[in-house]
Amino acid sequence: MAKTTPNALIEVQDLTMAYGDFILQQNLTFNINKGSIFTIMGESGCGKSTLLRHLTGLKRPAAGNILFSDVDFWLSDEKTRVQLMQQSGVLYQSGALWSSMTIGENIALPLQQFTDLSAKLIDEIVGVKLALVGLKGFANYLPSAISGGMRKRAGLARAIALDPEILFFDEPSAGLDPISSKMLDDLILELRDSLGATIVMVTHELPSIFALADDSVFLDTETRTMLATGNPKTLARESDSIRVKQFLSRSISLPDELQE
Repeated sequence: MAKTTPNALIEVQDLTMAYGDFILQQNLTFNINKGSIFTIMGESGCGKSTLLRHLTGLKRPAAGNILFSDVDFWLSDEKTRVQLMQQSGVLYQSGALWSSMTIGENIALPLQQFTDLSAKLIDEIVGVKLALVGLKGFANYLPSAISGGMRKRAGLARAIALDPEILFFDEPSAGLDPISSKMLDDLILELRDSLGATIVMVTHELPSIFALADDSVFLDTETRTMLATGNPKTLARESDSIRVKQFLSRSISLPDELQE
């Protein structure tokens, strides 16, 4: 199936997500544009993380297509799928660092696995990535020796080790205090602007959604399909779905432009 939208880096076409006979979501159709920060939203249990697993090549959809540029991921051969996944980086909810390896060794791992770079050059790249996320000088620390927020940033450094075109984040602010969460949001924006990467993010944190997202999709637990797609600030004002508006107007201080 050919790509139909010129500006879309990723196209999801009539996707069905299921576990056996249980349909989690169906009729999902949306685009993720190059250079955007795209948020997957919805209440707990709606399938946000499952959708991320489909997009990162960890789970095959029950039906539908996922296109990266003009390549249909799940209709491609294994070699092509591996090449596509090497163009992306993933930040998992817990950071998912190897506890027995230093921070530097964790970041070096994808460079050792997928490149022919010398050990010296890999060490230099590790230093650059750590500096980008504010962890200069922490290469020799074990994950257990640093804070949760620092582990998230270390996971982010590993995610950008191969200079990916796409970054996938699964609840990046989960477990962080408001100050650490705001610092991580600011870092994500800086990395998007400096690296030019496209970011796909699962989160239920409204401050992060409004601060970061250019575009989004809202997955609904009751209807088991998407109810809306678009800029979250616009959806909060103009969506014709009560459920979307309720989700985006929970008890937080909304941005000034949403309080008109």
